[in-house]
Amino acid sequence: MLWTASLVHLSPAHLLVNLGGLLVLAVLGMFLRAQWPATLAVLLAWPLGTLGLAAWPQVSWYAGMSGLLMAMLAVLAVHAWRPGSRIASGVLLAALALKLLAEAAWSQPMAFDPLWGFNVVNAAHLSGALAGAGCAALLRATWPATASGTKNNASADER
Repeated sequence: MLWTASLVHLSPAHLLVNLGGLLVLAVLGMFLRAQWPATLAVLLAWPLGTLGLAAWPQVSWYAGMSGLLMAMLAVLAVHAWRPGSRIASGVLLAALALKLLAEAAWSQPMAFDPLWGFNVVNAAHLSGALAGAGCAALLRATWPATASGTKNNASADER
């Protein structure tokens, strides 16, 4: 369930909106030149974000990709924190922080959304973002040359 909850959706519209968000983040990742540590951070954050929902006993089940999308956004924001893209990183972090503050998942983990017709699990957004930021920061600290967007391999002329 840690992996598959993000693959289940409650309506075709829910799936399409999540796939649209995934497309936007994929394009953003290409623009920011996200490398394999960002991909690894997302893969680690994916189940951790879902596991984080255990902190809220009110959340008995979860479906949708929004927590994973928040993890991806957080990973990209941490990845972008380097010379030449710090403004982009700051904008991403500010947007993510404003969304999470507006939802206040720590006091309202779920909220009924009449447009969707079901409860939105705000806690998934928060736990996904925290897992993504944490995994990205850990990997960035472990492999700073790769995570900062510089090449780790020297060319033949530099050896």
